[in-house]
Order: sequence, then structure tokens, then C-alpha cells
Amino acid sequence: MTPSRNTNHNHPTVDQGRTVPVNLRQTGPTPVELLISTRIRKSPYWHLSVAAGAWRAEVYNRVYHPRGYVAMDEGGPLNEHQAVVNDVTMWNVAVERQIQVKGPDAEDFVNYVITRQAKKISPMHARYVILCNEAGGILNDPVLLRLSQDEFWFSLSDSDLMLWLQGVNVGKGYDVHIQEIDVAPVQIQGPKSEALMRDLIGPVIADIPNYGLAAAEVAGLPVIVSQTGFTGEKGYEIYLYDATLHAEEMWKAVLEAGKAHNLRVIAPAHPRRVQAGILSWGQDMDAETSPLQTNLAYQVPRMKDEDYVGKAALEAQRAQLEAGNPPFTQMLVGMRLGGKPITDYAPDFWLVSTAEQDDPVGYLTSPWYSPELETNIALGYVPIEQSQVGTQLRVWLPEEYAETSGEPVDAVVVEVPFRPSVNPNTREVLKDEGKQFL
Repeated sequence: MTPSRNTNHNHPTVDQGRTVPVNLRQTGPTPVELLISTRIRKSPYWHLSVAAGAWRAEVYNRVYHPRGYVAMDEGGPLNEHQAVVNDVTMWNVAVERQIQVKGPDAEDFVNYVITRQAKKISPMHARYVILCNEAGGILNDPVLLRLSQDEFWFSLSDSDLMLWLQGVNVGKGYDVHIQEIDVAPVQIQGPKSEALMRDLIGPVIADIPNYGLAAAEVAGLPVIVSQTGFTGEKGYEIYLYDATLHAEEMWKAVLEAGKAHNLRVIAPAHPRRVQAGILSWGQDMDAETSPLQTNLAYQVPRMKDEDYVGKAALEAQRAQLEAGNPPFTQMLVGMRLGGKPITDYAPDFWLVSTAEQDDPVGYLTSPWYSPELETNIALGYVPIEQSQVGTQLRVWLPEEYAETSGEPVDAVVVEVPFRPSVNPNTREVLKDEGKQFL
């Protein structure tokens, strides 16, 4: 028996079509200290981030992750945002744990666990990919680096994928070795990133294409450099080999080279990634959401003949969608919304109502203020029938951001990304060309 509205402890509730609903309790910020203990990993850069001024953190991939350097009374994340859109920044992203798949069957194994075509990724190139379970739910959305014909690295988002990869191969028996390696990345993001990287590794930086790789050295230490990032701005990642041993040397070398370019150490720039329509696993998607409902339909190819995990479910979902019988109730959309500027991470999934009724029908996943657009923006889930661009909605913001106490603010569904990226992703390129992902 389904509990009534009055007894539902997740009240107010939204029809999410999930086995484990997203927790929509509006409990607000809860001042709890983050315990530092040995059961969560300190990355090789953790102490360096603390020295650089990190004052708060969360846990990501069972690793402590710095999430703030500028104090809130000095502008907090939006102050850090200015650095990534105007200058150049360095982020500690060692939480992107590197899972190596290596061996004679590496290409075939990787091709089986990702939805895209691994065989089209040339050595020393990378791709943004997703991995799904058999029901088509998104398990992870890493950047996949191909170092050679028989070696790949999964640069993970926030879910422990290594155990799943190893488990898949228990049943499949590919001739590969799957393990985490002592490689830890930092991101160098912002319009001055190429100039900084040229000072670090030389003119080869100009030859690295979007999602390209290069072997290089920083302070005499071997690294892999990729033109990738989490912002929509020009940016790179530096993957340091033997990071446990050499973190200090590389970090200090980047700081020294950065002095000429106004480099700042900041946390991942979520206001900018939302503007670019970049999704965050655990917020905007998880193992119970399909790529077909999360702006990732382009990751489900129509012409991949080989089997992969989730293929049957995803192709059945697409057939239902195209027949006008969608297999899920909610879609992820972009919204512009009113209210006072949202200046910090949301502690709750704030609720969305229709323009006519107060009862919640959806929820925000990633809301922020955009200084460039001079408005609040957000990603969020709404019923499919409310997901068309131009649909008028309302959002129930907490008191600190509400225009009128106890009243929702107006919102409208808009195109994603909210503003252009320096290097448009595949979804943007295909949309501009009027094509579908093959």
C-alpha cells in the first residue's frame, strides 16, 4: 500500500519513477563538521590544498575533496568563478581516481562496458563516455583516456567503478588487468590556461587538440596532459605519474609558472559547468537515470553493432520514446529562474511546481547564479509534458533566496547549454549540425 501524502516521510513527494527516490526533504544546511579519519583517503594533493586555503571539503570517490577556498564573506564560489572565466585556475581533482585497463583484450573489454565505440578512439586521445547497468542506468561518466592500443584509463566521476569493472570481467574473462594506478590529476582551467601550460611543457601544448593527449614533463616529472575539463572554458588536465611520491614538486612548479598568469587555486567551478550544461554524477544523474532522460542521448549510438552492457534496455527505451510512449516520467531540463542570486551549493533538491498548481512535480539538481547571464540558472527534473523549451514553471527557493517569503519564484525551461563553451561537446556540435550520434 502506498503511503498517503500525510504519512509520507519524504513529503512533499514527487512521482520520480525510481526504486529509491531522491530525498526531497527540505532540511536546509546542517552545520556538521567533516570528520577526517583513515577510512577516507587523503589524496597526494590534500595537504597542499589545505595550505592553499581550502576551508571546506566533501567526500568524492572515498577521497577528501576540497570544495572551497574563498570565504563566503569574500564572495565564495562566485569569487572563484571570476578567476576561471577571466584568468587561469588550478584544481585538486585527485578524486578522479584512475582505473587502468590493460592487456591484449583491452579494446574489446572497454567497448563492452561503454556505450560509445571504443574502437574509434585512437591512441593518445580521450573521450567523454558513460557506462550503464543492464537497465540502462548511468553508473559513471568518466573521461576515458587511451594511452596505447592495449591501455585505457578511466578518469572517474563520483562512483567507485573499479569493483564493477572487475566484476564484469569475472563473468566475461577478457585478457585484461584492471586496477587503480598511482596517477592523480589537477585541472588547469580558464582562458589563460594554454599560456600557462606552454610555460610548463613547451610549444607542444599548441598541438594537443580538444580531447587529445600528450606525454610531457613538468619539473622533470613524467605526466600525461589532456585538453579536457569541467568548465566549458579552455582547459587542461595534468595526470602525474607516481603522484604519491611527487605531488609537491609538480604542484609547486605549477604555482611558480602561474605567477605570470594570475593563477589561483580554487575548487571545481560548478557555476561555470552548469552554464556549459556539464552534468555532475550523483546530482544530475545516477544509476537510476537513463542517458535518454539526461541530455546524454547522444551517448547512445544507433550504429554500434557490438553488444555492450545496457544496450538492449537503452534501445528499447529509445523505441518507446520515438513511439510516443516514454519509459520514464521525468526529464532533465535547463531553467532560468527568479529569486535572489544563488551564491552557494544547494543543500536540498529544491522543489518545482507548475505555473498553475502549488503541488511539487519536479526538483532542481544544480542551481547557481550566473554573473554573465545576470540570472539564476539550474538543471532539474520535471515531468516530460512540462519539459519543452518555453514551459513556465515555479520554484520553491529557501528563504535566503526567495523574492517573497513563502512564495515560489517564476522559472522557464530553456535550451542547454546556457551559454557557449570554448570547446563545444559532441552533443552541441551534433545539434548545431542537425545530426544524430551514430
